[in-house]
Amino acid sequence: MEIKELKNKSLAELQKLLAQTRDRLREARFKDAAKQLKNVRAVRVIKKDIAQILTLINSHYGQ
Repeated sequence: MEIKELKNKSLAELQKLLAQTRDRLREARFKDAAKQLKNVRAVRVIKKDIAQILTLINSHYGQ
């Protein structure tokens, strides 16, 4: 997801998106462990998305 798209979201939307993204990461890790994940880079991309969401939450709403 683009950082520009994330900046336009409210705190509630960001927290909901964070929960959904963490669920996607958990599912991707289970698939990777079971050797069912075709795109092994997906875990890295999902972790990057989580980091971007957390950065926005902490920088804008943590003040």
